[in-house]
This record gives sequence, structure tokens and C-alpha cells, in this order.
Amino acid sequence: MTSRYRLQSTTALADSKGSLLQMKDHGPKIIAVTSGKGGVGKTNVVANLSISLSELGKKVVVLDADFGLANIDVLLGLTPHYHLGHVLFGNKTLSEIMVQGPKGIRIIPASSGLQQMSELTLAQRNHLVESFANLDSDTDYFIIDTAAGISRNVIHFLLSAQEVIVVSAPEPTAIVDAYAVIKIILAEDHRKQIQVLINSVERAEDAQDVFCQINSVVRRFLNREIGYLGHIERDSHVPQAVRSQTVVTHRFPNAPASRCFRELASRIAQREGCVHSSGMVWEKLLNDWVN
Repeated sequence: MTSRYRLQSTTALADSKGSLLQMKDHGPKIIAVTSGKGGVGKTNVVANLSISLSELGKKVVVLDADFGLANIDVLLGLTPHYHLGHVLFGNKTLSEIMVQGPKGIRIIPASSGLQQMSELTLAQRNHLVESFANLDSDTDYFIIDTAAGISRNVIHFLLSAQEVIVVSAPEPTAIVDAYAVIKIILAEDHRKQIQVLINSVERAEDAQDVFCQINSVVRRFLNREIGYLGHIERDSHVPQAVRSQTVVTHRFPNAPASRCFRELASRIAQREGCVHSSGMVWEKLLNDWVN
């Protein structure tokens, strides 16, 4: 990251724009959801977890950061007319490009804005930081749906988030790839808070076994412990909901998987308040993202 591309501090932004950013000393919890490989249901987890948090009265914004292969709008049957590029290169505000999802969640479509991100002027970057900071007053959770894998862009998002949720499946390849992501994150930030979620398992005991496999390797080779967020039960209602371009918690609220998502949301909501974002967090997020 070169100094000529570094964003101004939050104080400098406040000086040039007024007291807006200076007033925002706290904000949403920023959670990045990722996976070592595709096909483990990561985006489905993001959608259902976001909706379940919203049902608990939380205000949720989702950033679709799976650039080039955006899926969450398709999953929810939405058709965005604008994307993040329109905030930077057009005349739209962040609130204007957001798409309203089920139960009041808001989605930021960003897939078409990536190619020009590395060419932003300082003024454009500051504008983007200010736009995100404006979310603070009416957002409890800012959830980033990253692409699968370990590209540099994905890692930047994971390092900038306050908490990382790694989604894995019980298959050996998914377990190995989940460990690979965790290894890279901890190599760059050994203190990063990481939770593992095991998706599509027959029994809770199976999920615990998978987590123990991952955690034992992390403990042995990386000298760290990771957290166990929980599991999502394998449920035929999930693919039915996907085919109808909705989520299982919305279409089949009493399904086993829906109950699991609600339990996860309650667990996350109970931990809220320990970490808050600020203008400086948004600055770091955007700095890492576009450099």
C-alpha cells in the first residue's frame, strides 16, 4: 500500500466535511463470512443469518463482495439496478443503490464496481469512506459475503472485519480448505477472532467432530484456538427454497435448518456490544480493499 493512495484520517475528513465523521464513535459489528472452497453454502448462510438477525430486531446491511460471481441477489430473487460503482462514478448515494431484501435487510450490490477500484482518486476514496460511515447510525450488523478461496481481495476483507465466520462442510476437501483460510488469516493477524460454522450435517455430533478436527490442527500448528459458532442441519427444505429464489427461514420457518439459523442469530446477538466500528474501521476496510 503506497502512501500516496492512503486515505485521510477520520479527523481530516471531519475537518473537510464538517463534524459528521467526528460524531460517529461507534457503529455496526462488521462480520466477514467466508469459506475455503465454493459449494459449501456460504451465501445461503449469509442470507439466512442476516434475515434471522433482522427478525430479532437488528438492522442488517449485507455487502455482496463476491465480485464477478455475485449470488445473493439471485438467491433472493432481486434485480439490482445500481451497484457500488454508481456511488463512485455516477451520482448515486449508498442508500440509493441498496436493495431491500426480506425482513428489512439491505444489500449493497458491488460486483460490477471492482475493476475501477484501484484507480480511485483520493476524493473518491474519502467519499466512499464517508458513505460507509453514514451507515453507523442505523446499522447493527454489517455482514460481508466474500468470495470463496484465498485471493488477496478476500484476505483484505477478512483482516478488516472485526469477526470472521468460516463456513465448512463435513467433506474432507472442505475441511482442508477451511484450515487453509484460517492459517492465512492467523499468519497476518494472530489475534483475529475466528468462528467456524459447519453447514449441512446430519447431526450436531457430526458437526462437533468436524470442528474438533479443524481446531486440533489449528492448535497444533498455529498455536491458537478458534471458536465454534454452531451447525446447520442438512435439510431438504433448503434446496427447495433456493430453487424458488428465497431462503429457508422465510419459506419454511419451522424447518430444521431454519431453527438452526435462528439459534445462530441468537448466539451472535447475545455477544453484541463487545466490539464497535468507527470511521477509522471503514477507512481501513476501504484502504485494504482498493490497494
